[in-house]
Amino acid sequence: MAVEKRNPISVKEAIQRVVKQSIFMEETKVKLEDSLGYILAQDIEATYDIPRFNKSPYDGFAIRSVDSAGAYSENRKQFTVIDHIGAGSVSDKILGENEAVRIMTGAQIPEGADAVVMFEQTVESGDTFTIRKSFEAYENVSLKGEETTTGDIVLKKGQTINPGAVAVLATYGYTEVPVVQKPSVAIIATGSELLDVHDELEPGKIRNSNGPMIKALAEKFGLEVEAYKIQQDDLQSSIDVVKDAMAKHEIVITTGGVSVGDFDYLPEIYKAVDADILFNKVAMRPGSVTTVAVANGQYLFGLSGNPSACFTGFELFVKPAIKHMMGATAFYPQVVKATLMEDFTKANPFTRFIRAYASFSQSGATVVPSGFNKSGAVVAIAHSNAMIMLPGGTRGFKAGHTVDVILTESNAFEEEMSL
Repeated sequence: MAVEKRNPISVKEAIQRVVKQSIFMEETKVKLEDSLGYILAQDIEATYDIPRFNKSPYDGFAIRSVDSAGAYSENRKQFTVIDHIGAGSVSDKILGENEAVRIMTGAQIPEGADAVVMFEQTVESGDTFTIRKSFEAYENVSLKGEETTTGDIVLKKGQTINPGAVAVLATYGYTEVPVVQKPSVAIIATGSELLDVHDELEPGKIRNSNGPMIKALAEKFGLEVEAYKIQQDDLQSSIDVVKDAMAKHEIVITTGGVSVGDFDYLPEIYKAVDADILFNKVAMRPGSVTTVAVANGQYLFGLSGNPSACFTGFELFVKPAIKHMMGATAFYPQVVKATLMEDFTKANPFTRFIRAYASFSQSGATVVPSGFNKSGAVVAIAHSNAMIMLPGGTRGFKAGHTVDVILTESNAFEEEMSL
């Protein structure tokens, strides 16, 4: 039961192995008001044209364009206003020669009209107005179906439902939405040195921070999370806890070594549950000893006990797995280019991930390491919204170099953005 030999693979290959697994959640339906954050299980079609009718995009007057022909500053054309309509109202008048209807934004173009004159383009006098330019047919008119027509695909299968998608679904009357179920997560934080959050500190002990952190990361996806404890530090007890977690959850995450002294139980646990190990070492720092396995159509993640390495493992491997299971078409980490604002010259043969703070201004994106950056660091995580990704085999980077940055928060650039 000695620690097994680990052969590192690249980060890219590791992520690809994770998302290539045929592990998917089932389809279901949820209420529109509960759909935010889910992944669409089907394409969504437009159930009617938008706009539903020719409408005015401005406040102004609806006219017949033919009556404006020849208008210019010395030859103003006069119109008589015969009706007034707002959004949601329809005029029952049919425009005749040199007649107009006062119209508000969003209102349906009245019969006979084919152009809209904005208020600021007119000189009003009582129930008449004049204009000094001619208008083309359908000028200043939003045409029926110009945005979507009945049957158009307006949202695609595999798309994450965001507030904009909720608006689209509401527009077309989808009170129930076809989505993919979300997986539930079991967290098993291990290590004889760990105390619960409410415990008093003892010599040689630390409080369990990884468990609450992983729970918070999973809950950002709206996932149900349950924490487990290994009560007795022996192999069979560890196997029993993992089996119990697998019976109730689609994803099982252990963090920290499941071990006693020189013996690592994790390989034996995976063997006991008949798991296929996808990889057990990645050419990266921190978190090189991250392990991912699959068993019975479930993911088993063995993340490092070091907080920063644990966080990195979740972002790089657990997050894509969650999205993949839910049928998302986009599941790889989001990478942007940014200018490094401080020297980071520490060389490493493996790809290096550094907790960082990214910001955005009119001059572009910048990024700076967010403090103490050893793998056991906790505080730096709280002050980061991104990870700088430095390729292995380099001598490090100087301030002013362009680097790749993985955004770990969706609002990473909001705080510093100014228009």
